Amino acid sequence: MRIFLAPAKNVLRRMVVTTLLFVAPTIFTACGSPGSPIGNPSKQVAPTVDEVPAPSSSGSGSTNTVTTPPVLLFNGTGTDTSVASVESVLSTLKLRYATANSSQLNAMTETKLKAYKLLIVPGGNSTTIGNNLSKATKAMVRATVQNDGLHYLGICAGGFFGSYQYGNGLDLTSGVWFNVWPNNGKGIGMEAVEISFPKSSKLDMYWHDGPETSGWGYIVAKYPDGTAAIAEGAYGKGFAILSGVHPEAPASWRTCCTFTTPLATDLAYAGTLVTAALNGTLLPHY
Repeated sequence: MRIFLAPAKNVLRRMVVTTLLFVAPTIFTACGSPGSPIGNPSKQVAPTVDEVPAPSSSGSGSTNTVTTPPVLLFNGTGTDTSVASVESVLSTLKLRYATANSSQLNAMTETKLKAYKLLIVPGGNSTTIGNNLSKATKAMVRATVQNDGLHYLGICAGGFFGSYQYGNGLDLTSGVWFNVWPNNGKGIGMEAVEISFPKSSKLDMYWHDGPETSGWGYIVAKYPDGTAAIAEGAYGKGFAILSGVHPEAPASWRTCCTFTTPLATDLAYAGTLVTAALNGTLLPHY
């Protein structure tokens, strides 16, 4: 069931050109697994978009029984081993999915993209992701969300990319851009961060230079300083969840820090995010 409620009034934060020139190159950094190479996605375990048949236009009389998977996972230039972590969550949920790299997404049409229910962009480097997708592609993805009801889940770098991102993102946030969460003044890096929820217990989650998602939509989860860690909202006919943390982080990522939350609990929440994004269902929010 789809539930779309109008999010609270966006706080549109505009900037001058001079601020853009000085800030933009430093804001968006690597956002994913520790030490993982950028632009080196995991081994394919699902069909690519090129291997998925085009949507049938023959009507109800078609005998084509092959259907488009509900999920499209982006694994192009700028992503990292977060791709494999998301794949593991999708496998646990028994969700069929296809993958698209940068050139494949650049070649997609709105007709083909709208056959999917959910586009997931995982962690990596949001600037690199945006730089390797054409303006036309970003406009096409945004239009598919707005006009055709495609849903979007952005994790860390994917959260940055889902925002305005200084004109280099999808702008599903209607002009709102995200900055790196300052980690209580400790500076950026990787850490187990205690995340709060409105109707459930706090969870330690892996954070690696992820965004503060304040200023857009509903706040689903908060960082220790009370700022938004995960936000959700409608964009036209579509729906988006943007996360600054990595609930899908595998055990190998957690060696950096001390976690009080069991791995299985965080992974289960990652499944909750995917399911909510897929169905366009609002999660409990502040």
